[in-house]
Amino acid sequence: MSSKYIFVLISTAFLFSCNNKETIGVKPVVQDIREWVFAPGQIEWDDSYNLTAQTDGIILNVNYDIGTAVKKGSVIATIDNQSNVINTSTSLDQLVITNENLSANAPALLQLKQNISFAEAKYQQDKVQADRYERLQKTESIAKVEYENAKLAAENALSNLNALKKQYDLLLQQAKQQKIVTQGQFKNNQVLQSYNKITVINDGTIIKKFKSTGDYVRKGDIIAMVANPNKLEIVLTIDEGSIHRVKIGQETKIQLNTDKTKTYTGKVNEILTAFDSASQSFVCKILLTDTLPAASNIFGTPLEGNILVGEKKNAMLIPREYMGYGNTVLLKGQDSAIIIKTGIVSTDYVEVLEGIAADDVLAPLKP
Repeated sequence: MSSKYIFVLISTAFLFSCNNKETIGVKPVVQDIREWVFAPGQIEWDDSYNLTAQTDGIILNVNYDIGTAVKKGSVIATIDNQSNVINTSTSLDQLVITNENLSANAPALLQLKQNISFAEAKYQQDKVQADRYERLQKTESIAKVEYENAKLAAENALSNLNALKKQYDLLLQQAKQQKIVTQGQFKNNQVLQSYNKITVINDGTIIKKFKSTGDYVRKGDIIAMVANPNKLEIVLTIDEGSIHRVKIGQETKIQLNTDKTKTYTGKVNEILTAFDSASQSFVCKILLTDTLPAASNIFGTPLEGNILVGEKKNAMLIPREYMGYGNTVLLKGQDSAIIIKTGIVSTDYVEVLEGIAADDVLAPLKP
C-alpha cells in the first residue's frame, strides 16, 4: 500500500482517538477509503523450461549457476556415458566398411565384374561358333547335331552371363541397403552421444540448479531450469473467501520480502479458474507497471501483494472496533445496539451506508 493511503488512514485514526478522549466516544468522519485483499506470492517467469538428462551417467564439467545467462545451443554440462561414445565409434567404422563395399574396388563387386567379363567373352565366342555352324548346316557341311550343340552352348553362355549380371545388381542393391541401415545406426548413435551434452534450447537465465559436478543422473532427471528474464510475472495466492472480489485490471501493490522499504505497482492480469490444491487457494497473476531491480529478479522470491478491490470518495467511516457482531453499533446514551448497513470494510475502518447520522456519537460496545 502506498504511503499516500497509509497517511490518510493514520490521520483518520488520530481524529477518532482525540474525539474519544473528549467525549468518551467517536463520531463518524467523512474520508476516502480503500479496501485491499492481502495475498502472499512469489516471482516466477511465464516462459521457462527444464533441462533434463537424456541419458544415464555422472555429471561433469558443470559451468553454470543460478543467475547465469545462457545462449541457445550452449553446453552447460556433460554426462559421462562411455557406451554412447563407443557405439558411435563402432557404427562409424561399420559405415566406412559399408562405403568400401560400394566402391569400384569392393572385392565382391570386383570379382563379379571380372566373372561378367569372362562370361561376356565366352558368350561372344559361343555365339560366333553357333552362327558359323548354322551357315555350315544349311549347306549340309556338318551334321545337324553339331549345329544344335553349338547353339545350345551359346544359349547357356548367355544364360550364365545374365545370371551373373543379376547377381551383380543384387549384390549392389544389398550393399546400398546395408549402407542405409549402417548410416541410420551411425546417425542414431550420434544423437545418443549428443545426449551426453546438456544443451540450452533457448536463450535465458538459469533460475534453478538441481545437479552439480559428480552427481549421478538418470534419463529424465531435471538438471536445471531456464527462463526468459524478460517475461517476469508475479503470482499471488488468494483465499477462497476473497477470490470473488478480485477482478482483472485491479490495481495491486507489491512488496518483496527481501526489501519491504519499496512498493511496486501492478494490475491483475489473469485469474486462474482452477483451485490450487497444493496451496489450498486460487491463483492470480499480476502484470507489473513498475520495473523490479535486476537483483530482485530471482525465481521464487517471496512477496506480499495487496489488491485494491474497492474504494470510495467521501465515505462516512467509523472505527471497525466500534462495530459488533451482526453489524451492530451502540450510540452514546443508549442501552441497546442498532444495526447499520455497511459498505467497504477494511482492516481498521467500516463504511456506513445506513443506520446512523454524521452527528451521532458512538460508544464502545459493552463487553
